[in-house]
Amino acid sequence: MRFRIALLLLLLSLCGGAQAAEPPRLVVQIVVSSMRADDLDRYMPNFGEGGFRRLADEGVRYTQSRYDCQQTTTPVSLATLSTGAMPSTHGVVGTVWNDYVDNSTVRLLEDKTVRCLDYHHGEGGGWSPCNLVAPTLTETLLDYRPESRTATVALDPVSAVVLNGRGGNVFWMDSVGCQWATSSCYAPALPEWVRKRNREKFALNYRMERWTTLLPQERYLNDRYADILSPDDIRKLRKTDKQRADRFQAIPSLIRMRGDYDALRYTPAGNTAVLEFAKAALAQFNMGRDDRTDLLNICLDASRTIMETYGPESVEAEDMYYRLDRDLAEFLRFLFAQVPAERVLVVLTSDHGTSPSCDLGRQEAGRFNVRQFEVIVNGFLSARYGQGDWVLRYAGNSLYLNHNTVYEKGLDLAEIQNEAAIFAMQFRGVSHALSATAMRTSYFGSGYARRMQNGFYPRRSGDVAVNLMPGWIEQREGIRSTSGSMYGYDTRVPLVFAGNGLAPARIARDVEMTSLAPTLARLLGIGEPAAAEGTVLEEIVRP
Repeated sequence: MRFRIALLLLLLSLCGGAQAAEPPRLVVQIVVSSMRADDLDRYMPNFGEGGFRRLADEGVRYTQSRYDCQQTTTPVSLATLSTGAMPSTHGVVGTVWNDYVDNSTVRLLEDKTVRCLDYHHGEGGGWSPCNLVAPTLTETLLDYRPESRTATVALDPVSAVVLNGRGGNVFWMDSVGCQWATSSCYAPALPEWVRKRNREKFALNYRMERWTTLLPQERYLNDRYADILSPDDIRKLRKTDKQRADRFQAIPSLIRMRGDYDALRYTPAGNTAVLEFAKAALAQFNMGRDDRTDLLNICLDASRTIMETYGPESVEAEDMYYRLDRDLAEFLRFLFAQVPAERVLVVLTSDHGTSPSCDLGRQEAGRFNVRQFEVIVNGFLSARYGQGDWVLRYAGNSLYLNHNTVYEKGLDLAEIQNEAAIFAMQFRGVSHALSATAMRTSYFGSGYARRMQNGFYPRRSGDVAVNLMPGWIEQREGIRSTSGSMYGYDTRVPLVFAGNGLAPARIARDVEMTSLAPTLARLLGIGEPAAAEGTVLEEIVRP
């Protein structure tokens, strides 16, 4: 009998698979903005041993993880990651939307009751999570365990605030002074160690005066370049590999560095600065040093601006990954020197992927002219229902109509919304359009309509939700590639859990990104964020 019990216990331990041995002391969540799911495999041959390869080889990797909604933009997706909820629940539909009561513009972070500390951009109020609706993982952890230490670091204040939520320590980069900043809603003053780094201009040490390739040119997979290669580089390569050199295609440079912040934001130096600051935060807050559970969130925004500017097919994008791989390896070495690997859980993921470059293989095609769309829809409604200011704006993949005009003319709002949606389908580049009325009164269980409905929040979303054709992006100056669609290149992202005693595994089942927050909450032994909709990933948590 005892032998059978012992055998049963042994089998149960062996069947544990990828499950973690015990709750971690520290969870580190790393979000590489605009990283597609297949980028890990594509560039793996040129990665070193200690960064992306280490996480992929030693961790639990989900190969079919995706966002199940249309609005795959940074603020929306980060809110999904942090809350475990769809946009239809967490309420973040973009960085701006319209207030239907007075037609005013509402900005996601704008809060006149607070001020930004050590921030030199403009005047007036500061930024806070005042417009976030759903509690985040950070908030939930602090509610359950107020003694836990949390920190969130990003270049972009939107990324930092949305990924964090309320409470804890939050830092971002001041775009004018190129210094680390926070808001008075998080602290009465910047910590002295941050002020010291600002005085000594630590961030500026990572600027790239001249961005050149990290590896020999013949090892690069991508062929398009703007700034990272020079004609001399190509001539040198032609001497050793003429066929390879002939494949390189120069593309117009879309940016001009206007100062120190641009030298960080548009180059891999931005990612380096964030990871170095995260290392300092780890040490200063003594994270993971005792039995309290701590949480560190890191969002790497420079990868997104590089993708937008140069495109995912560029040598610049590829080189960014190689440099980030090197920085990530250094960060992991530092992390595991501070806290034993078996007591740390590292999560690698992304807020979204990115579209193919709009100028790839065709000229001036695949770009959606927002202003033209607003004018034409306004003209259509004026011709149909009488002259008026029918359209307020297009933002967050949505067309906002002027409800005051509708009511002043004694018309039915639902009719106007539906007619505008039908007309929008005739516009060049539009694939799908759904009215707010349709999404309020119907349930869409599958297909494109479900994803659009998952991104619809009635109090903030527009009157007509618009999805563009595959490969199309909104026309914006200096933008070659972007996100925000329901297509795989935007919705599919990497998801890797490493450390904390997890055994290596590669899992191919479909996983929605709403599962991340509830999974981490279960692992930390706290309740799920209040609005979380995702299911716990059973391969990560203990039974």
